[in-house]
Parts: sequence; C-alpha cells; structure tokens
Amino acid sequence: MSESHVKFSEAEALEFHSRGRPGKLEIVASKPMATQRDLSLAYSPGVAVPVRSIAENPTCAYDFTAKGNLVAVISNGTAILGLGNLGALASKPVMEGKAVLFKRFADVDAIDIEVATEDANRFIDAVELLEPSFGGINLEDIAAPDCFVIEQTLKERMNIPVFHDDQHGTAIITAAGLINACALTRRELKDIRVVVNGAGAAAIACTELIKAMGVRGDHVIMCDRKGTIRKDRTDLDQWKSAHAVDTDAQDLTQALVGADVFLGLSAAGALKPEMVKSMAPEPIIFAMANPDPEIWPPDATAVRPDAIIATGRSDFPNQVNNVLGFPFIFRGALDVRATAINDEMKIAAAEALAELAREPVPEEVAAAYGGRSQSFGRDYIIPAPFDPRLMEVVASAVAEAAIQTGVAQKPIANMDAYRQQLRARLNPTVSVMSLAYEAARSNPKRVLFAEGDEPNVLRAAIAFKEGGYGTPVLVGREDVYDQLREIGVDNPDDYEVLNSRNSPLVGRAVDHIYAKHQRRGMLRREIERMVNQDRNYFAAAMLALGEADAMITGTTRPFSQSLRQVRTVIKDEAGATPFGINVIVGRNHTVLIADTAVTERPTAEQYAAIALRSSAFARRMGLEPRVAFTSYTTFGNPPGVHIEELREAVTLLDSFHPDFEYEGEMAPDVALNPDMQQRFYPFSRLSGPANIFVMPGLQSASLSAKLLKELGGESVLGPYVLGLEHPVQIAPMTASASDLVMLAVLAAGDAHARSQREAARV
Repeated sequence: MSESHVKFSEAEALEFHSRGRPGKLEIVASKPMATQRDLSLAYSPGVAVPVRSIAENPTCAYDFTAKGNLVAVISNGTAILGLGNLGALASKPVMEGKAVLFKRFADVDAIDIEVATEDANRFIDAVELLEPSFGGINLEDIAAPDCFVIEQTLKERMNIPVFHDDQHGTAIITAAGLINACALTRRELKDIRVVVNGAGAAAIACTELIKAMGVRGDHVIMCDRKGTIRKDRTDLDQWKSAHAVDTDAQDLTQALVGADVFLGLSAAGALKPEMVKSMAPEPIIFAMANPDPEIWPPDATAVRPDAIIATGRSDFPNQVNNVLGFPFIFRGALDVRATAINDEMKIAAAEALAELAREPVPEEVAAAYGGRSQSFGRDYIIPAPFDPRLMEVVASAVAEAAIQTGVAQKPIANMDAYRQQLRARLNPTVSVMSLAYEAARSNPKRVLFAEGDEPNVLRAAIAFKEGGYGTPVLVGREDVYDQLREIGVDNPDDYEVLNSRNSPLVGRAVDHIYAKHQRRGMLRREIERMVNQDRNYFAAAMLALGEADAMITGTTRPFSQSLRQVRTVIKDEAGATPFGINVIVGRNHTVLIADTAVTERPTAEQYAAIALRSSAFARRMGLEPRVAFTSYTTFGNPPGVHIEELREAVTLLDSFHPDFEYEGEMAPDVALNPDMQQRFYPFSRLSGPANIFVMPGLQSASLSAKLLKELGGESVLGPYVLGLEHPVQIAPMTASASDLVMLAVLAAGDAHARSQREAARV
C-alpha cells in the first residue's frame, strides 16, 4: 500500500527521476578493480576457476557469485499501481522503485526486468529461463487472472522463491493486523465472520492466507462487482469459485450484517456508514483501497466508536504497508537458500509482525510518530514501517519457518548469531533519517526559507508543505507568487511570503538587530539597509523574534558568508561555539566529521565541546557514539606539533565523565580499525571503530568531507550547524530541492526537540 497522501508536482517527480544519472539504480562493483591483477582475477583468466567449480557443483554459484543476494523484480505492466495497463516499458520506474526498497530496507540487491508480452505462457517461459541468474523472483503489477497462473506455474517449475507481492505482501500485513485486532477484541480466528470486498489478486491472497491461519471457509463471504460470491453463481472463474459459499446474502450490505471483519480491497467509498453500523460489536475494518479507502476512518468511527480501523495510508493509524513484509521475507528466504516461499513462511512473517506490534516501541520510532499512540492498542496493531527491528524479527522468523518446513538448502545452525548479523546489516542512520520525516509530520513547524524566490528553494518549499512537514514561510520579492504559478502551484496565495522591503515586520527586525549592535559600531540606517537588501538578516531576525520555528538558507552564497550573516542576528547557544558536522552515510556505517564549517583551529575546550555535542547528535542519528580525536600522529607516533590541544581535550572529557567512548590523538586508519588498536595500542578505550571524528582543524575536516563526497562513493550530508540559539541550517550552494527539504525537516526537528527540553525544565 502506498503513502498516497504525500503530494508533489509532476515537475518535481520528473526532476527527481532525471536529475544526475537518470533512473534510480546503478551497478557498483563489490571487489577492487584498480590494478591489472584485479581485472585478471575478476575476468579472464581468474574467472575460469569459479566457472569450473560451479560447473562441477552448481551450489557453488551462491559462494562465488551474487546469486544468493539477487532478486529479479519482474512485470509486464498490465496492472501498474492504480494506473492500469500501460505496458512493460511504462512499468520500469515502478520496478526500479521496488528494487530500491529491497536495498533500502533489507540490503537485498534487486534488478528490474520488464517483459513485453501479455501472453501468460510467453511471460512464464521468459522468467523460467532466468533461474540461473537470481536467488528469487518478485512478481509485480501483473493483472488478474494471469497473475495467478503465472505465479503458480513458475513456483512449480522453478527451484527458487517466486513471490507475487501484490497478492501475498498485502495478505501478510493484513493477517498480522487481524491477529492483533482479534486479540484486542477477545476473538479467536476460528470464530470470526469475515466479509471480503473485492475479488482481485490481493483479495484472494488475503482470503487464502487467513483461511490457512484458522479462519473457517464457511465464515468468509467474498464480494465482487456483481454481489456475493455464492455457489449458485454460474459466472465464476476457478479462483473465485474456490471461495464461493452457501449464503442468502446477495450483496455487500446484506453480507455485513453481524460480520466481525471487513477486508476491503476494492474501491473508494464502497463501505457506507450504515453498513458499518450493522456489523457486530467492536467491528474490525481494513479499508485498503488505494489511494482512498473504502471508508474514511472518521466516518466509520462516527457511527461505530468501538471499531478498529486500518487503511493503506500513513496519515491514519494502522497502515497496511507492503514494505513491512517483502524485503524481510526475501531476506530470510535468501539467507537459507530457500527453494520456495510457502504458506508456513508467510504465516511466520505475519505472526512475527503481530508480535512486534505488541512489544514496547523504540524511542526513535515513538518520537517520529509523536502525535499518535505508539503502544499496542486499537491505534497500533501493525508496526511502524521504519521500526529498526523489522529486519531482525521478520527475516529470522521466515528463515526458521523455511528450515522447519524443509525448503531451506542452507539451514542456519545458530539463530542468535544470525539475528545479530541481521541487526548489523543495515545502517541505523538510514532508518533514523526516514523517521525524521515522520516526526516532522507529527510535529509540523513554521520554517523560514530565506532565499524564497530561488527556483530550487521554491520547489523545496512546495515539497515541504505538500509533504505535510510544516508551513514554509518564503522570504522573497513581489514576483514569488508568479513563480509559484509557473512551477505549477494551483493556489499560490496559500503560501506566506515575507518581503524584506515592505513587510510590516521590517521595523521590528531593524529594532532587534540595532539593539544588539548599536554599541558595536553599527548605525541604524546601516542596519535598515542590511535588512532591506539581504534576506538572511531579515529572515534571521524573524526567527529570533518568534515569527517562525526554524530557518534554512545558503544556496546563493558561500556557507561561511551565510553563517556570518546569521550570527550577526542570532546569538550562539549559551556556553557553545557553533560548529559544522558532516554525516557520511554508507551502506552499513555512518561516520560524523566535525568541525567542517566554522573554527579554523579549535582550542582544547572547543574540541571537548564539539565531542559532547556531536555525541548527542549521533544518538539522534541512532548511533552509539565512539569519538576519535584525529591527527596525523597516533599517541605520539610520529612526534608532531599542534597535538597538545587534542590531548588536553581528552583530559577535559575525563573530568566531565561523559557517557560515551572517546580516545585520541589517533590517525583515522587506527580509529577505524579495532584490530590495529588491539594489536598495537591495547590501552585504547574504543570498543569498536570510531564513528565521530573530531578533526584537528577546519581545513582537514572540510577537505575530508568534500573528498569523501566526490571520490568515496558515499552519501555526504551537511554540514549541519550546531550551537546557535535558534535552529538554523545552511545548505551548500549545490544543494538540490531534496537536500533542502531534508535540511528543513531536520531544522524543524531541532525546533521540536528544543521545545520539549524547555517544557521538561518547566
């Protein structure tokens, strides 16, 4: 199910897919390719060795190739999302997106394959021939009834997992929610009466799975466009007839009288309030039509306040989202080299999800969904999509079920060790950054976009507003509304624009800055000119005066200039010196580098302060801080200059007794290599590789971050500004609209965190 409430313009969607390298995927070599020897090993003649091994023993393909972590995402484009039959080529953006989700959530490599045929037999033949290449097949966006024939035939012919996510992904998440809804309403699966509205792929899969889990077949009534699916109907295909029952009910209205559960996989508005009113006490309603549900939750609760309701949307509680299932199901299946994904594995996934929803919710997830109940109950029967525990819990449950049912070719002897591997496989920061967006939706703030008449900034402001993250306040000139119309905004007047030349707030801005600088050589007319002519001064004053909660700027001038202008208006946080921190996000790791933006050569006190504030920032990123004060020397080897301040910073921290690990001075290679530390420096206090690097000076910090960004193949975020009295983020001049949205979201999150700290003090 999609997050259909998120809005964006067509131009933004096209720009996202076309910017830089077109599309959303690329192939990256996993082995070094720097020397002639590397190339000889990778290809001829070295490649002949694994070729012969695989020829002699085909299972060696899992040891010497990427097959064991590679899934094909395959479609013919006959049922693309809610768009219908638009053909194989048009489905490619969706299939690329699915491949991205596999990688993002479960570290599964996936390749999209679009097959240009609507002939089910030709499609089957094409996919069957791909078995040597892949460890699993994920079918997607194939219209019924062909999807049933295709999946069943491929499962019979292929010896690797074949999974049609449109069917089974929705079924598994629905089943998990149903388990918990029944528990809350004191029902047993064997006793409930269920009405399923819709008879497509997902509806039939949901029906089959809940029956496999114990719901009685004669307790389930399925409805299609012609009414209830009864045994006396003569127009049923083999898939519908398998669920036909003897019933006097002719339509959905009659079927729902006294029913315990409604499973909707049909169309918006199909479920009427009067139908809900006729259901059994404490009705369970899964209204999963996409993009709009069969009934809006407020309309259902208006007639039945005792109802438990789930939809496919993230702007209501209990979202049925397929991303909770398919990445982790394939992760578990691939790790045991399963030959299939059977019912037992699907049930294990559903039960694991249900159990996870009953566990205490991690702090970072609870904070992100701050406006909602985040403990097991009527508004939380399904885990949140960004719960970092999903990988471990669901994948391990699927792997265990595969082993127990005999479809695992590589059983796992130590499940505890396997769960630990799963926890380590994904970078927690990636989840935390996603959670930041959810937190912004739950706690929307007013954010000043200081360069509000720049096209890139306008696109970011539109995305910020339509994503539900808060209210953008545009600082710009009179033509901003015309620019909004040109970009495609239907109602430009919905956007608030502050003009630093004629806003009634200009006088307050001048008064505020003048009061701060009148005894420091600045004349009032000089400040008036600054405020009128430069948006940073005006925007910073608006922030300081409480007209907004946070501010972003930076795209039209160098970082240092923007920061200097902001600091003219906004004070440093009490006892702090502002600094910049870059976040380097890799596939399995995150490293923070400071100070990359402000202080040329910090003092020992500043080094220690940077370490303290960086560690707090790291914890917000989901990391357990390990700080290294870095240098070209390691504990005096070789002897060097300008290292005493680093050593003094360590001594200062010793006196503070902080609750994180720190060490130095040490070279980066030592800081990142625990084996080297244990071998040569056994006294090192770091228990693992450092993830916060407090650099010896601005030059080394900034150069390191920029080199990593351009050469390292890593995602480098920031620099983020810490240490100002109010939340301000300064973007690089090269920032994209997406980068600006992320900065605005983080600035808003900082504002919310500050307000929570202030409330706690009171």
